[in-house]
Amino acid sequence: FLWIIAHLLAARGVDAARPVVVYDERSGIRAARAFWFLELFGHPDARLLDGGFGAWERGGHPVTTDAARPVPGRWTPGREAACLATWCDVRDRLGQDSTAILDTRSDGEYGGVNVRAKRGGAIPGAVHIEWTRNLGADGAFKPGAELRAMYEAAGVTPDREVVSYCQGGYRAAHSYLALRLLGYPRVRNYLGSWKEWGDREDLPIETPGE
Repeated sequence: FLWIIAHLLAARGVDAARPVVVYDERSGIRAARAFWFLELFGHPDARLLDGGFGAWERGGHPVTTDAARPVPGRWTPGREAACLATWCDVRDRLGQDSTAILDTRSDGEYGGVNVRAKRGGAIPGAVHIEWTRNLGADGAFKPGAELRAMYEAAGVTPDREVVSYCQGGYRAAHSYLALRLLGYPRVRNYLGSWKEWGDREDLPIETPGE
């Protein structure tokens, strides 16, 4: 799997010796997911265009409709397991003060009203901060001081390991990126997220909406 990913990305110009800048229409979940994957596979310099394509256009920068013809790059991927969490990792950390479980989904999903798996609800003890709260009205990330205050007020502090989750790892990747931007040293994305956790009836849940 790693070889396939490396081959596809290298063929499109990704090189370990050059920064990789990802973007979408704003600082959204697709770009964040790409950023997280690059870190997971060990790229040394992954970056995100804050505000995305919209910010680029508003800044008066050049755009094109021509297809790029990248020069193939060289990249031998590794695997940075420290940024990935499994359901076992999450289960083993439940109730530990040293770990904050971060639910990045909507209010309805967190409260068990919008059910998108066999069971609705949340991982026990999870802190709920929807991923959209990372962004300002312009689609760019909020200032660092504002983001830090929001997370620390909820108990998501730099001294704790943070495991983010959503439904399938996209929104969780966005909050992973936000915390990485703030310099949090131990952040992980639970890739299986609620689709996996909610479908496994051997794992505990809580329903904050009740």
